Amino acid sequence: MPGENLSRDEARERAALLSVDGYDVSLDLRSAVGEAPGDADAGPRTFRSVTTIRFRCAEPGAASFADLIAPSVTAVSLNGKDLDPGEVFDGTRIQLEDLAAENELVVDAQCAYSRTGEGMHRFVDPEDGEVYLYTQYEPADARRVFAGFEQPDLKAPFRFEVRAPEGWRVWSNGAGEPHDGVWRFAETKPISTYITAVLAGPYHYVTDTYSRTFEDGTTLEIPLGAMCRRGLAKHFDADDVFLVTKQGLDFFHDHFDYPYPFGKYDQAFVPEYNLGAMENPGLVTFREEYIFRGKVTQASYERRANVILHEMAHMWFGDLVTMAWWDDLWLKESFADFMGSFSLVEATRFTDGWITFANNRKAWAYRADQLPSTHPVTADIRDLEDAKLNFDGITYAKGASVLKQLVAYVGRDAFLEGARRYFKRNAYGNTRLGDLLSVLEETSGRDMAAWSRSWLQTAGVNSLTPQVLLAADGRIAELSVLQEAAESHPTLRPHRVAVGLYRSEGGALVRYARAELDVHGPRTVVDELSGMDAPDLVLVNDDDLTYCKIRFDDTSLATLKDRLGEITDPLARALCWSALWNLTRDALLPARDFIALVLRFAGRESDIGVLQMLHAWADSALTHYAAPGWRETGGRLLAEGAQRELRQAEPGSQHQLTWARFFAAVASDEADLQQLRGLLEGTEKIDGLDVDQELRWAFLEPLAAHGAADESVLAAELARDDTASGKRHQVRCLAARPSAAVKAQAWAQVVESDALSNALVEATIAGFVQPSQRELLAPYAEKYFAAIDRVWAERSIQIGMDVVRGLFPSLQDFPGTLDATDAWLTTHEGAPPALRRLVLEARDDLARTLRGQVCDAQATR
Repeated sequence: MPGENLSRDEARERAALLSVDGYDVSLDLRSAVGEAPGDADAGPRTFRSVTTIRFRCAEPGAASFADLIAPSVTAVSLNGKDLDPGEVFDGTRIQLEDLAAENELVVDAQCAYSRTGEGMHRFVDPEDGEVYLYTQYEPADARRVFAGFEQPDLKAPFRFEVRAPEGWRVWSNGAGEPHDGVWRFAETKPISTYITAVLAGPYHYVTDTYSRTFEDGTTLEIPLGAMCRRGLAKHFDADDVFLVTKQGLDFFHDHFDYPYPFGKYDQAFVPEYNLGAMENPGLVTFREEYIFRGKVTQASYERRANVILHEMAHMWFGDLVTMAWWDDLWLKESFADFMGSFSLVEATRFTDGWITFANNRKAWAYRADQLPSTHPVTADIRDLEDAKLNFDGITYAKGASVLKQLVAYVGRDAFLEGARRYFKRNAYGNTRLGDLLSVLEETSGRDMAAWSRSWLQTAGVNSLTPQVLLAADGRIAELSVLQEAAESHPTLRPHRVAVGLYRSEGGALVRYARAELDVHGPRTVVDELSGMDAPDLVLVNDDDLTYCKIRFDDTSLATLKDRLGEITDPLARALCWSALWNLTRDALLPARDFIALVLRFAGRESDIGVLQMLHAWADSALTHYAAPGWRETGGRLLAEGAQRELRQAEPGSQHQLTWARFFAAVASDEADLQQLRGLLEGTEKIDGLDVDQELRWAFLEPLAAHGAADESVLAAELARDDTASGKRHQVRCLAARPSAAVKAQAWAQVVESDALSNALVEATIAGFVQPSQRELLAPYAEKYFAAIDRVWAERSIQIGMDVVRGLFPSLQDFPGTLDATDAWLTTHEGAPPALRRLVLEARDDLARTLRGQVCDAQATR
């Protein structure tokens, strides 16, 4: 709809005109259960939403608008005057004319329940028929639930009241109690519309309390709550959630000197969530996959803890102090990503969290920063569609990496003191880039404007390569660091780096020298390392202080190929793995060489998160970067290696579980599939390997994809696991089957229909795209380019993104697909910029795939 995509200029104009004093929102959610129109053909299932907004206008007599996306509006009144909904409401906006200095707007609407995770999502649990509701608004979907001014800089206090079905509990940002069937909630502090929240249903709810006594003798008590669907209650380890929560609150109180400002702290794990989590103050929401139905590795618990702490950091960076517009999204997401890892390492049992950050989060950033859509950390966000796409690897992981560099640049104490001043000066307000830089200049004495220009206001990633010159006696005559930048983003940046020298001692590669310095320009000499013994390995960016792609000199690369597994320090080893993966993606290292390194050394990897990342990279190297003629050989080698490591792993260990999952992912020939079938049926056992329900589904997908598990087998498995999670697994496996009819049905369900929920759309796409089915999927390349304009126009942006990204014909990896992509881009120059961005990104990945395959093919010559 024309008014749905709010522009930055419109938001600025409205913010200059209006200021909001408060919202009263009344929702009647009793229609969520039982028979209702919309279950068949009568239209969407709706609920009543009545909003009262009190606001001021700086120019009496001026006009503006309120935001609302709803099937219908029953009544609108402005300052006591009834307006005709048919005249003032166009489906997305309510036009407001002749505003007074002080105004009251009342909107009575019928809003629609969502199945896409946007707005008020309604989920029916197939296990017991119970209905669950929750909201998700970022960046601008509160307008699907109540009328408002949907932009982050028009903050206001909110008072919610909710009528819900009998027997339900309801939660919102503030504390609430039921009175005569109506739940009324305490007024919030001034917050943005997109972080308000409502949750309702028969949730399983567990409580605890956090208590903190400060140096002045005052005590803060925060009621804690954690909830999930009743069907997941038996798997819910709320004690661990509360443990990490309390550790995080201690950490942030220790370092931020600003007590948690939002009263209670509930955390809800909800079904069919379209994000990882959302930082609604007082009511944080998470995807329920963070409740583990089967055995998982410590990496999964670490990931959950990191997300809990990421969202908690938002209570200060994002909720207390909020960016004025989405250009400065980094002011919340980059900080939360960095502070999540910072607090994880210093406050919880996950003391190796920086290894995960170096190996996992930065890999996301490096990929995003080399796409044609890369952008500065402070981005140019023209409208809401731009904003939606900028929740990306630049805003999160590169921004966090840049902040890690900033801490090295200004010092930890100066950084944290800057944060403390920033909160106190801007509490409950909105900020821009300069507001943060000014306090950091105060606390550090550094020129933050120059640092910002280099790190926040330019795009692209630099490469740092060591250059070693040896003297006649074999010692280092000169060691320098060469810095390069891509032609498209030529900025050379100041880097605070550590350079480590490693040599072989007693069968191990250990660091014997380290220098920390500032790297500037194209070449920087490391004077401190002159005269040192010649190294076997030079690791630029040792300890991972800066954000860069690490390269190696010839000696170092040869050392890694022979002795990578001998590096004793797990962070150094993770950095080397990450660098080798970047070389593979950049078509500088053949895919088969990377796979050979994984086969040779991954079995010795102690860090389980790194091992899981290596499995993902090896699979991607085989699928995308290996020469087509070598894929079968490479797949066989990976399957044999995975099976060997599976049988050698310690029984019952997380390494055994990880190798079992990887074996399933790469299994392809009849012997592999027979082994998976035997493990499922119990006719084959591996000592210590518990084939629980989640692992059963992991084994079933490759069986389905290779035609060894038909619809009846999958139906029987669903009967065994007749839950929401089981349904998602079954849908993915059904779409994975190697049949033209199956693919046609899956395509129709996702592209031609909007009947599936967002979670089932995601599952269907995941099953549809199988690397072993390239020929079967070939006809859908042409269909893709014919369909995406319509999908983008007709579906919500979330579903549009899922379809455009997920169904791009990346497996049709030959120049003709690249030509077809270029043809679409040429003939669709006027397409929505967000849609063009998604296609451009997919095109870049495909071009990178083709370069990688050429590199790999040349390895045999």
